[in-house]
Amino acid sequence: MTGATRDDMLIPSAAALSRSIRMISTMLCVLWFTIGCDQSGTDGVVVYVSADEQVARPILQAFTERTGIPVSPLFDTEATKTTGLANRLRRESERPRADLFWSSEPFEVERLAAEGLLAPANHPALAGHPTAWRRADGRWFAFAARGRVIVYDPEVLAPEDAPDRWTALIDPRFRDAIVMADPRFGTTRGHLGAMSAYWSRTAMPGYYAAWLEGLAENGIRMLPGGNAATVDAVARGEAILGLTDTDDVSAARARGLRVRAIKPRHGLEGEAGGGTMLIPNAAGIVSDGPNPAGAVELLAFLASAEVEARLYASPSRNIPIAHPELSIDPSDRIDEPLDVGIAETAALMDAAVAQAMSQLDPERIRRLREPGPGRSLNGAEVIEETIE
Repeated sequence: MTGATRDDMLIPSAAALSRSIRMISTMLCVLWFTIGCDQSGTDGVVVYVSADEQVARPILQAFTERTGIPVSPLFDTEATKTTGLANRLRRESERPRADLFWSSEPFEVERLAAEGLLAPANHPALAGHPTAWRRADGRWFAFAARGRVIVYDPEVLAPEDAPDRWTALIDPRFRDAIVMADPRFGTTRGHLGAMSAYWSRTAMPGYYAAWLEGLAENGIRMLPGGNAATVDAVARGEAILGLTDTDDVSAARARGLRVRAIKPRHGLEGEAGGGTMLIPNAAGIVSDGPNPAGAVELLAFLASAEVEARLYASPSRNIPIAHPELSIDPSDRIDEPLDVGIAETAALMDAAVAQAMSQLDPERIRRLREPGPGRSLNGAEVIEETIE
């Protein structure tokens, strides 16, 4: 400090000034997501994303490179996929902070649309989007699907012994050998809703509840870590079968894990519409969001053939549905998807999940194992006789 005057000490160096500017910029960026900032003049798009970050981020970067429109994504956790961000959109409905919602599954997106939290989109590139994969009023568009599958280790369970229908999971040979994700979140939630809808329509009312009871008798376990944790549990040998999605199996195989996927049917062989469930991505414009013009450009990009091709080439291996002309490996195809509508599934999934949480409660499963009238103990029927 020798030779420095008091005034010199009050003047910051260029390096210190630069550090201060960077710190303020970072704080402002964080503050935006904390209290919500006015983005007027930036022309940026804020997108809430429940797809895996490592898959979604390159897509968003490609959009910015193509259009020059900056994108600020907010990602959700694996355990609360879609549900957490959807509830955030509801809380922010009076003053929306997001411009677009991109979900890895369409069912909560449909509910947001039904609540008026998503706005109709109009863009020339969206005009030819298949009607089966869009809401009639344009409040969401679906693309790039995953298949709902059962994961197994082929060295533990021979492929020819793996169940080819979901109803086979109640087979006693799989007792204490099945795991699933917490159904209150993610794709498991929608899958249970679709099962309830399909079996009530094609089998009989109460069939879904009977299937859950079979799973309870077989001692199915719920895991807190989502579908990826289900695949890992099978890979570690903690279970023989797991309920999951094709993208989680693909990601595990890319990591060198010895797992495979079965694409089970929901109906009998030859029963029309009873095949494997497809769960697409879906995106919609947030009603009254700050930048609707940028949002519709991003939505059109997400629904494009380019993005479906990118998502198929990504670790998620999402199957193109909006552009079926795209070439994919025959082993990835799902030729006969389950015929249950997205709106129908969205309407029934909460009741289906509540029923599952009740019937598959671990304490209830433990009580089912206790000997009693009509229960089996070591393979022998236990019958209580009353002597009067």
